[in-house]
Amino acid sequence: MKIFDDILNWDGYGGKFNLAAGRCRLRLFDLSRDNTEGVPLLKPIIAVVSDLPGDRLSAMKKVSVRACIGHVATTIVHRFKIDHNRMVLVEYYPRETYGKQSEKVIPEKFDAVDLKWHGDKALFPGWRPLKPPLLDIVRALVTGNP
Repeated sequence: MKIFDDILNWDGYGGKFNLAAGRCRLRLFDLSRDNTEGVPLLKPIIAVVSDLPGDRLSAMKKVSVRACIGHVATTIVHRFKIDHNRMVLVEYYPRETYGKQSEKVIPEKFDAVDLKWHGDKALFPGWRPLKPPLLDIVRALVTGNP
């Protein structure tokens, strides 16, 4: 069940300067609400984050999700009161074409983000390609909520 699909703003650091603040698209799903089989899921919360398409082309101050994934994860956990141990964080990059006649293709990409938590802060991210069957579930959630 989708519980959020909108723009997420996160605060940066650096006091008044708010360095590394930014925004992204967040799609938040709680699979435990759809679970009719009665089998408990270890990580029922799936958070899918994506850069906003126009942000890359605009001002230099924009920060990518990948660059600030610790801030993004911390913000998600705090704002939605989620236990980080029960959440899977996924960076999603849609398929892109480029070239004079859009002949070159960058395929869509789903990366799971593994984080170390120090208290209530996410640190030391590591990325890995999402593999089936979780990839199939996340792809279906994302394509069902374009």
